[in-house]
Amino acid sequence: MFAPLRRATLFALYQMSVLTGILLLPVAIMARRVGVPFPMHRLMESIGNAYEESIEPRP
Repeated sequence: MFAPLRRATLFALYQMSVLTGILLLPVAIMARRVGVPFPMHRLMESIGNAYEESIEPRP
């Protein structure tokens, strides 16, 4: 019952994190130039992994 809702929520979060990453790309480039790390990839990777785990059938 909650699996489809969880999957849809994780998919929406993943899509929003991708959009946020695209929109913040200029900020990330400028931050890298001045030597400040901008760890957006961590957020996208963790949400992506959670979504992939939700679509795999559990035994």
